[in-house]
Amino acid sequence: MSATPHKPENPLVNIMVNVLVPVLALGTLSKDPAIQEKLGKAAHWWQLGPVYGLAIALALPLGYGIWFFVRNRKANFFSLIGLVSVLLTGCITIYLWNKDGTVKPGAAALYGLKEAAIPLALAFAILLSHRTPNPLLRVFLYNDALFDIPKIEGKIGADEQPGYAALLWRSTRLFATSFFVSSVLNLGLSLFLFRGFDHTAGDALETYNAIIGRITWMSMLVVLVPAFGFLFMTLHKLVAGLKELTGLTDEEIMLPR
Repeated sequence: MSATPHKPENPLVNIMVNVLVPVLALGTLSKDPAIQEKLGKAAHWWQLGPVYGLAIALALPLGYGIWFFVRNRKANFFSLIGLVSVLLTGCITIYLWNKDGTVKPGAAALYGLKEAAIPLALAFAILLSHRTPNPLLRVFLYNDALFDIPKIEGKIGADEQPGYAALLWRSTRLFATSFFVSSVLNLGLSLFLFRGFDHTAGDALETYNAIIGRITWMSMLVVLVPAFGFLFMTLHKLVAGLKELTGLTDEEIMLPR
């Protein structure tokens, strides 16, 4: 008796659980109670300081990644991205943090480069993975959770193979472009929100954490909206190209949702 196939993971849920929620949690948990009291603010039990805040924030993508691996016998790409993102954010915070509540200079540039580095690395990874056995286009978009790939490839004969390969390469380049754009927008957003930041102020670490929180939720609009625009553009052009190559309809190419 064959095992029941697992329901495909929702990419949006993956991003929320592995990236957005841990970074937001890091900003909340990393507040130092001693600094809070020094500033005349109430210290709460969940304010653990940067080191313990980082450890707890890392637990969510790490735990999700282990659960996903046990369930599916393969690594979760988003958990890896979440671990890297939270680890970088936490390590930057620990590096910048001074015991008196001030932070070291260069916080804006350092955090902006961190925000730009992850989508930039993804863009290059998508391009470089194209000729590997597991292209990232197939992980994110052109996969058997969305497309009836056996039916599609069954319709593509030897004469259509060059056109099929060219279509996938065009789609890969367009998809990678979305991450290049996200990298530039991430850097610009970080530098914009850090403008006027005084790293010598007594509450600089508090302000720094607040800015990170704003960057995290504002990037949902500033970065994800253009990224989803490119995603749907890539999807539209991919489906149109597949229809032209195979003669199949939208309903035959895409799996029912």
